[in-house]
Amino acid sequence: MKLHVDIVSAEGQIHSGTAQMVFAPAIMGEVGIAPRHAPLLSRLKPGTVRVQDENGEESTFYVSGGMLEVQPHLVTVLADTAERAADIDEAAAAEAQRRAEEALSSAKGEMDLARAQAELAEAAARLHAVQTLKKARR
Repeated sequence: MKLHVDIVSAEGQIHSGTAQMVFAPAIMGEVGIAPRHAPLLSRLKPGTVRVQDENGEESTFYVSGGMLEVQPHLVTVLADTAERAADIDEAAAAEAQRRAEEALSSAKGEMDLARAQAELAEAAARLHAVQTLKKARR
């Protein structure tokens, strides 16, 4: 049994292929999806989507949020933005996290605070995606 997985963002299709397992950062926590999973529709939080192929090899993708749709043999990730973890520049991701932390510490008012918290969550998730990929390659 296999799943077909599509990961799509506003920029276009990031991934399309088959998998034996998919892990995604649903708003209620990470979910694992295997073939014949019950239908599910959930918002995604910033984090990594991991797609495990039939050979056990994993591909890792960063998503900034979006929607996850699961059908028994189809998983669709509609991401706000998405990229392969291998394509993320670790230094740039670390710098974005540092800038987001500075913005959070100097936030004035609820709107600034909420925006800074969202930017920090996204930057931290992006950095985590590239660091997780580096550890897996060791």
